[in-house]
Amino acid sequence: MVGGRGAIVAERNGVDQPWGARTPYGPGEAWPVRVDSHLAGGLAPEDVDRWVRTAAVLHSNGDGLDLAVKDGAIVGVRGRADDRVNRGRVDPKDLFGWQANSSPDRLTTPLVRRDGELVEATWDEAMALVAGRSKELLDEQGPSAIGFYTSGQLFAEEYYTLAAIARAGLGTNHLDGNTRLCTATAAAALKESFGCDGQPASYTDVDHADVIALFGHNVAETQSVLWSRVLDRLAGPNPPAILCVDPRETPVAREATLHLAPLPGTNLALMNGLLHEIIAHDRVDHEYVRRCTVGYDDLEKMVADYPPDRVAEICGLEAGEITAAAELLGSAERLLCTVLQGFYQSHQASAASVQVNNLVLLRGMLGKPGAGVLQMNGQPTAENTRECGADGDLTGFRNWANDAHVAELAELWNVEPMTIPHYGPPTHLMQLLRYAENGTLRFLWVSATNPAVSLPELRRIRSILSQDRLFLVVQDAFRTETAELADVVLPAAIWGEKTGTFTNADRTVHLSEKAVEPPGQARPDLDILLDYARRMDFRDKDGAPLPSWHDAESAFEAWKRATAGRPCDYTGLSYAKLRETSGVQWPCNEENPDGAERLYADGKFFAQPGYCESYGRDLITGAPVEPDEYRAINPDGKAMLKAAEYVPPHEKPGEDHPFALITGRTIHHFHTRTKTARAPQLQAAAPESWVEVSDVDAKRLDLHDGALAEITTPRGRVFARVRVGGIREGVLFLPFHYGYFDTDDPTGAQADRAANELTMTDWDPVSKQPLFKTAAAAIRPAASGGAR
Repeated sequence: MVGGRGAIVAERNGVDQPWGARTPYGPGEAWPVRVDSHLAGGLAPEDVDRWVRTAAVLHSNGDGLDLAVKDGAIVGVRGRADDRVNRGRVDPKDLFGWQANSSPDRLTTPLVRRDGELVEATWDEAMALVAGRSKELLDEQGPSAIGFYTSGQLFAEEYYTLAAIARAGLGTNHLDGNTRLCTATAAAALKESFGCDGQPASYTDVDHADVIALFGHNVAETQSVLWSRVLDRLAGPNPPAILCVDPRETPVAREATLHLAPLPGTNLALMNGLLHEIIAHDRVDHEYVRRCTVGYDDLEKMVADYPPDRVAEICGLEAGEITAAAELLGSAERLLCTVLQGFYQSHQASAASVQVNNLVLLRGMLGKPGAGVLQMNGQPTAENTRECGADGDLTGFRNWANDAHVAELAELWNVEPMTIPHYGPPTHLMQLLRYAENGTLRFLWVSATNPAVSLPELRRIRSILSQDRLFLVVQDAFRTETAELADVVLPAAIWGEKTGTFTNADRTVHLSEKAVEPPGQARPDLDILLDYARRMDFRDKDGAPLPSWHDAESAFEAWKRATAGRPCDYTGLSYAKLRETSGVQWPCNEENPDGAERLYADGKFFAQPGYCESYGRDLITGAPVEPDEYRAINPDGKAMLKAAEYVPPHEKPGEDHPFALITGRTIHHFHTRTKTARAPQLQAAAPESWVEVSDVDAKRLDLHDGALAEITTPRGRVFARVRVGGIREGVLFLPFHYGYFDTDDPTGAQADRAANELTMTDWDPVSKQPLFKTAAAAIRPAASGGAR
């Protein structure tokens, strides 16, 4: 690939250089353009009939792309040189993942279960079953019988429609997204510190930072284009120092100035130790803390109990590593911190993530170029799930415990406030599963996600989803492991086959245009949801149809009205504007007509008692803070420094299971490989699961590279090929992508491959995010013939 500072077009035909060639630049300079592209074999750019605007759909970075169309089919992709996020670069998953759209095993007709088998049906038959069962359950039990579990891959217009249907149409509190698995803690941590969701910083802060600290964030594999940006800074003059916190030797760790590899489950202790050193050595911006925050005294008192020697013992580190990391963080002039799954899916997830916010606040590192925090997302539209209210929040970052906010939403939808359930917090996924398990939730509609592979303790999940008393609807583009258990399967159009907007992890909104027709009878998710609403005959209080919109653009205009005056204000955006500008950050309104690069630059927060999205929770127990208590603690709406004591994980390694097991991603796959496994280049790059073992542990247990190993926890066993090295002693790593759809046993009855056969049913008390990085495990060489 060609490198340089100009607008270089680079045809990328392989996956062996995932971050491309370097285009070095220095602090304060613009990131140079480098346009990546890939077309189907033998095609040249001049062969393309048209290029259609979109953005990346297989990670959360939000890279601006164009889809190449020829003869009515997608034939390739190129990066958009004018996009603020990627400046033309393309992630390997996006270079090749578009091939899934034309996969021969796409779902093209509805399926319904008859005599125990899924058989083809008409749309009218399938939707009549869905609507009919909904009405029966409303009559028998009421809205509490019905729940929805959605994705981080739909469009804002679809999430907003789903929220309106669930909250105002049905009146159910049971609506969540699979963002519960990936970034519920991001939202929780932001609400705990700033009173509201929404990323304070921007990707452009990489261009200015002199220290970048990544806490449990393997950006090289989860957001490869953002990592390219960091690598280009490292290759240029005056590069930033890098702090990596990760028990694995990731590509980030290999480039880091300092790599801390704490034991899984000890992140909060580590953060308390770093804050101890920041305060002890007076690296605090006291004027900023006094003016902009509350809670300093309690935080100072808590972290006083976490000197380096104690923290080193808890985390399995050297005390000198902790003091060196604190010195790096404390001496930064422009400190950018990022956080992802290594914190979010681990023990005391929210409490640990909040301490990263505390670090930024203590240092006064908000609102200026190169300084801030990004509580990252894992999915392309996770931000929309949260904004629109499809993940356990109320639409427009409204507060379910604030009656005035509920009344605003009721007015938008023209329903009575009591129609919208707000007697308690919206039901999170793990509680939804409990309700389904005990039979009180009797209808579950799953859209664009695959819980039969992605949720913890899969034996339990399969048991719940396959109950006769649970009516399971699956809306997807492929016959996933979850679809195999469904009563009704609805074939959905996907990215490139419909129009809508989606928002990335730094608040950048993109428009994705329809490029081709969906296959067969597949329909856009928005059309399916509106069809359901009409069949259910949902009405507002004046008798008009609910929802009131009818297509993507009218849904977007309705969504804009719902955001007016809220932190995620979209009122200055339109499809026309997004066709002219490749990526605009919210808030975009009269005050910020071109979007706002950073939040809180003025030291003002979305935390005023009458405006905030949440009154917060106790970081240890998860108990909600009462409105009056919040007003007393934070009457002026300042940022909140919240302290928490470290407690050990619920499941710790022991004699029978001496290892800590963590799961995570690989650069070549997304989620449960529903799309990426159908791209030949990506599947060939990572065709099967593996287990990562330290050199010391491998030698002790006679485990060799490429050999088959058996990994067990109290919940089950899986088999995987061994990779020796790249992880700290006493820890095992399994990628979570691999299920059963491409095996001889697509239902997973033999259950010996998916990492989540081993993970535990446990979740963070604040964010309710499942914990995938705290299981105790054992490993040994597999007996001959021990695996399929």
